[in-house]
Amino acid sequence: MNAAPVLYDVSDGIATITLNRPEKLNSLVPEAFELLASYSSQAQADDGVQAIIITGAGDRAFSVGGDLGEIIPRATAGENVVVLDPSKRFFSDVFKPVIAAVNGACIAGGFEIVLGTDLRIASAEATFGLAEVRVGVVPAAGTHVRLPRQIPWAIAMQLLLTGEPIDAKRAHEVGLVNEVLPAADVVPRAREIAASIAQCGPVAVRTAKEIAVRAMALEPAFALEHVLAERVFRSDDAKEGPLAFTQKRPPVFTGR
Repeated sequence: MNAAPVLYDVSDGIATITLNRPEKLNSLVPEAFELLASYSSQAQADDGVQAIIITGAGDRAFSVGGDLGEIIPRATAGENVVVLDPSKRFFSDVFKPVIAAVNGACIAGGFEIVLGTDLRIASAEATFGLAEVRVGVVPAAGTHVRLPRQIPWAIAMQLLLTGEPIDAKRAHEVGLVNEVLPAADVVPRAREIAASIAQCGPVAVRTAKEIAVRAMALEPAFALEHVLAERVFRSDDAKEGPLAFTQKRPPVFTGR
């Protein structure tokens, strides 16, 4: 079994990126962020790739986000963790179509990855949530910018401010995902869509996406998110929340 935290494969003009820590619910370590950025750039640069699929290994989770035991302590200590780098917003510089195939839990950073995709196929068992505020941090990889532009404001605020997840049915109702299918059909349906896209004019497809993305003027908003999120990650609460989580106790927030 390949132990790399992210896998990459190209077949029939479709690049597949697989988050590959199923035993840890595909939680993301620093190397995974680096590989995800590298493979995204590789797919963008490869003229043989017409569409990209991102999925998670196993059937329990797409990804439950950053591994709190590794990511948050390094971020709060002032280290330049890749997830806080505004140039590394998921798929922000990729103008080929990206399709998410989501099985199981899609939480925190996993949800943030999905928000950078263009089409989303979810299993009936999938759940979507942003649990960051519950541990005193924020989802700082583009989510404050993308989420309110993709679904109704009140639903976006519910997800951002409460930390409570929604199920796949609700995600479909609010337009967060395109289709909800049995788990066994999720990746095949994503490949079917990717294959259909691969039959279209590649210049037209890439340009259509680039116009849509650039017209939203995301870059200045990402920069704003980065500056304000740093304030949160440098707070005492951002140290206390993940520590309490790893110690399996309620956090004691001080508002500082």
